[in-house]
Amino acid sequence: MKILCACEESQAVTKEFRAKGHEAYSCDILPCSGGHPEWHLQQDVTELLKQDWDMIIAFPPCTYLSSAQAGWYNVEKYGEKAVARRTEQQKGIEFFMLFANAGCGKVCIENPVGVMSSKWRKPDQIVQPWMFGDRAQKTTCFWLKGLPPLRPTNIVDRGDFVENKRKDGRVEKRPVWFKQGEAWSLTPEERRTARSKTFIGIAKAMADQWG
Repeated sequence: MKILCACEESQAVTKEFRAKGHEAYSCDILPCSGGHPEWHLQQDVTELLKQDWDMIIAFPPCTYLSSAQAGWYNVEKYGEKAVARRTEQQKGIEFFMLFANAGCGKVCIENPVGVMSSKWRKPDQIVQPWMFGDRAQKTTCFWLKGLPPLRPTNIVDRGDFVENKRKDGRVEKRPVWFKQGEAWSLTPEERRTARSKTFIGIAKAMADQWG
């Protein structure tokens, strides 16, 4: 199959489909970090969606779509900053819907829990890395077209958590893998990129079950 893995600089899913013999390509405006630039299309994905693909697996940016950011859209509290974020959120919604409306028979769109459940529809499936052999918790939603929900392959424990003190004084627990992406040596964009990478167990399950 000819497969487009959109907004995937890590090439985690691309490499698993390539291992199965498929013609898979990653696409991102960033250079790839997966070690295979020959499979990477470093460009805006919009024009690529006009081409014929057997399958599209998309990882649109979630910065303005995640429910974790909901509090920042309060205009009374944050004024023009909130107005600007709402504008960016609308752009994120429109970008997400490019994949939802793509002329391809098999589509998976990945995102965390967020506004698309109300702005469009609820996801077809919610998975965790620990359902596929990775000791980590990262609630991940799939919106599917022409593809069955993934079957868990190796259920393990949820991994380790550490306490995190918020600016408002509240203490919450976060997965260790998430906190590791908060190193001060990383820029905010680098932290977002590190946290967005697909866990290998989920990538393998996609290739095994959908490929």
